Amino acid sequence: MGFVSHPRLRPEHLEDREYQRTIAEHVSRENCLVVLPTGLGKTAVALRGMAEVLERRPDRSILFLAPTRPLVEQHARSVRDTLVGPEPLVFTGAIPPEKRKDLLSPPQVVIATPQVIANDVRSGALDLSVFSLVVFDEAHRASGDYPYVLLGTALRSVEGVRILGMTASPGYDKRKIQEVLENLGIPPSGIEVRTQSDPDVAQYFHGTEITPVYVDNPREIQEVARHLRGAFQRQIERLHQGGHLSDPERAGRGDLLALGLRLRSAVGAARASGGQPDPHVWEAVNAQAVAMKASHALELAESQSLEALRSFFDRLEGGRRRPGGKPPRLSPSDRTFLKDPDIEEARSLLEHIDLEHPKVAKVVEVVRDELLKHPASRVLVFSHFRDTAKVITEALAQVPDKVVRPARFVGQATKGEADHGLSQKEQVAVLDRFRAGELNCLVATSVAEEGLDIPNTDLVVFYEPVPSEIRTIQRRGRTGRFRSGEVVVLLARGSRDVPSQYSAKGKEHRMKQLLQELQREMRVAEARRSGTREAPPPRPRGMKQLEDFA
Repeated sequence: MGFVSHPRLRPEHLEDREYQRTIAEHVSRENCLVVLPTGLGKTAVALRGMAEVLERRPDRSILFLAPTRPLVEQHARSVRDTLVGPEPLVFTGAIPPEKRKDLLSPPQVVIATPQVIANDVRSGALDLSVFSLVVFDEAHRASGDYPYVLLGTALRSVEGVRILGMTASPGYDKRKIQEVLENLGIPPSGIEVRTQSDPDVAQYFHGTEITPVYVDNPREIQEVARHLRGAFQRQIERLHQGGHLSDPERAGRGDLLALGLRLRSAVGAARASGGQPDPHVWEAVNAQAVAMKASHALELAESQSLEALRSFFDRLEGGRRRPGGKPPRLSPSDRTFLKDPDIEEARSLLEHIDLEHPKVAKVVEVVRDELLKHPASRVLVFSHFRDTAKVITEALAQVPDKVVRPARFVGQATKGEADHGLSQKEQVAVLDRFRAGELNCLVATSVAEEGLDIPNTDLVVFYEPVPSEIRTIQRRGRTGRFRSGEVVVLLARGSRDVPSQYSAKGKEHRMKQLLQELQREMRVAEARRSGTREAPPPRPRGMKQLEDFA
């Protein structure tokens, strides 16, 4: 195995891989979006490009952007260990803007969250022309109102700056990828795509075994779910009768979210014209909000945990805090929801149920068995909801003899007195304890999905499947990075777990086809530029010809 030799890279720190060298050379010529499966070295490509830019442009600095503070700290560690140069600067909101400006003295590498840099650009505290290269990690986020968009727009007017976007999961919608390219100023010719079936990549890919594990909800949970479904259908019927939903039999969360946007738009338009919204609109607003609450409660009952469902009801009943010690105030939709006869019956049943969702016992069994067989391993358990993550962590902590040493890993926001978030500093500390082996199991929400490089993570457990192909790939990519890994996906039969699983698979399949199409288009364009007549590879047909992309 050879290593990259470069005056700005520490000897024998970066393995020399042909595909990484090819991509890094492309980055030196034009703005690029690099799409690489998780674990195949997007950061290594960035480090090679950064080393070359630092050598060529000592009058400017480099900016490395990452969505979260733990990811920023991880990249800072990689830069510190690999690049020869000044100590990397980690810019956070804890450092005042004027001090951040004083610290910046080219050539340096600045690593920061996009929110911090965007704020400095808006205020005029930072001039982006001091940078010769800007790296956008998890570049698929460059859409909507995410700060990547503002920074990409601002960089268009900066002379001599190179853009490098990196992602493992650009999405299945070609328009979305085109939006990311446009927002970051990357030409179509700047797309560099590799899948594990490419000859220059295949030898470095470590397989990931994916095992679905099904559980059956007991009769008691099914009865609670029946009443929650009744409350949901009651509001759906109201919305249908009001002309707001055309197909009540198939209406789901996505339809309700789209309806909510339309209703808020109608309320805003009425107020903007100086009038008041039609009373029927307010009725629909209330019914939509109640239906969303019932949908959430049903999901908690069928695929999460009964303790999480109880906490949800308790928070609603607690209402909004009011100053001066006044009694809490419930919103109209909260009152309607809590007074629904099916909701009242479901809550009454909950008071007499002394069991937990079968997924909780199953995740304990899966994690315990893995750590008994492989004590040096690390396990990541992903849960969509923080209440469920708390339940899982507490259950894992009860395994005898400290076989499992778990910790909850969540975002910064504190949601009520019983649900404290983790500060950025606390997040970094938990990850350090996990890497060191003091903890061997993290129970995480989406905050741990993107980019975290945690050695020895041999098992990832999805407490529930997620319908997003991007999040599915990100979760799955936390294992199999250095050797073969395993992913266990828990599914409750008869719940929305099953359609969510199929949805993610379908979207991922379409994403793979799109990536193959992008590769084909690039090869055709390259053949035209070079004047060759080499035929492009055939377009893929069917799922069996496509390997997993992460």
